[in-house]
Amino acid sequence: MKPPQLAELTTPEQFMVLIDHVPGLSFFVKDRKCRFVALNQRGCEYCGVSSESEAIGRTDHDFFPKQRADEYVADDRKVMQSGEPVLNQLESAPEAEGSPRLVVTSKIPLRDEQGNITGVAGISREFKRLNRSAGLVDAFASVVEYMHQHFEAPLSTPELAAIAGTSVSQFERRFRLVLGVTPHQYLLRIRVEAASRMLIDTDKTITEIALDCGFCDHAHFSRTFSRQMNIPPSDYRKRRKNHSPT
Repeated sequence: MKPPQLAELTTPEQFMVLIDHVPGLSFFVKDRKCRFVALNQRGCEYCGVSSESEAIGRTDHDFFPKQRADEYVADDRKVMQSGEPVLNQLESAPEAEGSPRLVVTSKIPLRDEQGNITGVAGISREFKRLNRSAGLVDAFASVVEYMHQHFEAPLSTPELAAIAGTSVSQFERRFRLVLGVTPHQYLLRIRVEAASRMLIDTDKTITEIALDCGFCDHAHFSRTFSRQMNIPPSDYRKRRKNHSPT
């Protein structure tokens, strides 16, 4: 039997007040179409809106870089399709392109009285390294931070494995386990995100941006950028600059 005091904590307003008093904790609820139906204040800050009402009915793709939004939605659908929760998953923070911060996210399926899955609820909090002996996740946080700081360099897997303190084979396997992609795929993501900022904030040529971001040439950069962003870099620059405030 549930304690009677727990039954009193039944209204969404009471619950959201409690959640908002947990420092740095983002809470969200989405429906079957991955649209936000509830969001606490920290979640609003991640989305860049001033109130929950501005996010209701919208999806991650309305707020976050495409690569990250795709990952968040894929996880939502996985939880709803399998009925199994995703617990303590390390992933990129839902912020602007190029953010090196990581968050730890957990998601659970929501069910109606008949047991049908109606959506997903989740929480996320920023991951902060405590000390050098904090374990596997801490080691990979160090690697991610290094990759963000030196993305333009020709980073090798052995070099990154040494930073993580593991063998190359262990590093590759564990990196994919922790972050869901290979080290090379994650590095390309960082480079594309850095390039997307340069396309908007600078007048450098696309070739100059490609080389500044660690790509070997214009063609390699254009292929990678187009694959990740679903738009060529030249068109991305035109579209974003046309929509920039004057």
